[in-house]
Amino acid sequence: MTACSNKQDQSKAPAAQEHQEGDGHDHEKEEDGHGHEEGDGHKEGDGHDHKEGDNHSEAEGKSSKEEHADEIVFTKEQAKAIGLATEKVKSGTFHTVIKTTGQIQAAQGDEETVVATSNGIVSFIGQTIIEGTSVNRGATLATISAKTLLEGDPTVKARVAYETALKEFERASELIKDKIISAREFEQSRLKYENAKTAYEAQAANVTPKGVRIASPISGYIKSRLVNHGEYVSIGQPIAIVSQNRKLQLRAEVSENYFNELKKIRNANFVTPYNNKVHKLSDLSGRLLSFGKASDQSSFYIPVTFEFNNIGDIIPGSFVEVYLLSNPINNAISVPMTALTEAQGVYFVYLQVGEEEFIKREVTIEQNDGEKVRILSGLKEGDQVVTKGAFQLRLAESSSVIPEGHSH
Repeated sequence: MTACSNKQDQSKAPAAQEHQEGDGHDHEKEEDGHGHEEGDGHKEGDGHDHKEGDNHSEAEGKSSKEEHADEIVFTKEQAKAIGLATEKVKSGTFHTVIKTTGQIQAAQGDEETVVATSNGIVSFIGQTIIEGTSVNRGATLATISAKTLLEGDPTVKARVAYETALKEFERASELIKDKIISAREFEQSRLKYENAKTAYEAQAANVTPKGVRIASPISGYIKSRLVNHGEYVSIGQPIAIVSQNRKLQLRAEVSENYFNELKKIRNANFVTPYNNKVHKLSDLSGRLLSFGKASDQSSFYIPVTFEFNNIGDIIPGSFVEVYLLSNPINNAISVPMTALTEAQGVYFVYLQVGEEEFIKREVTIEQNDGEKVRILSGLKEGDQVVTKGAFQLRLAESSSVIPEGHSH
């Protein structure tokens, strides 16, 4: 019994020990589990706070990048090298524009046609009498000689006819005193003498050993030479045209669709094809002379004519682009044409937003007067717009764009 009891006690002892050990393990596990959960919770909280901080930092970085993503950095040295220029946008007066074409013409009375005063062979003085040559009033342009012609020299004939008529008139003057000839015969003699004298004196002042001298009637330049050296000319035939080139006319051809607008036109700008320079009639003392009241039978266009002072680099006869200015538009925003860039039909300008920072701005445009273009949207007063160097900024913008998928 004693042995059996001892065996039972021994068998129970390990069980109790297991239970106690098990209880101790479960309690420790529960405590450890509780503590672990709190610790994990604390860690999770720390992790959560850390994640929020990271998100906030990333958001600020993203916002900053988005804010400066479209900026173009262009240093002061680069700007100086290309002559970059800007101006502040201001509202002002802009005029409704009718764009058309026209021609530059010499003003009436501003040029003279030189004609031959005798029949014969024309000889120009030296090799300098060509288009564009400057001449003074009274300067010799050419001589006309008929010495080698079969019909003879008309100047010699005129001198002989004059001398003959003079002698006959002097004789008739003596005979009329004694009433030997009638008054009718005397008048015929006097008329013949007056005609011969007029013809001779018209050439006598210009007769030289080389022939009849042809002089320039005005100071100016040779606009065109109408005959060649050594060519035969007749009396009254045009030889050359001399222009003073001080006054010119702009003749614009306007579609009859704008007939009702012609009364409102008071000024114009035009662009010459040989230097693409914009000329403003307001700067050339220009004035409107007239506009047509009907279209020509052979054309659907109505002429509008202006007169202006020639500044020396406008070629008469050249065709030009014309911008007729009519109704004024107040408080309009406009920028120089040089400020515009275009891509696939969309127009842009560049604004300076810092000392070396620029941004591209899309704009909506309307009409242009050859010098400035009216902006309907995209700009406001006070914007600093680039007026010179926009093309170089566009190149700088293109070179700074990183293709998608590229990373460092």
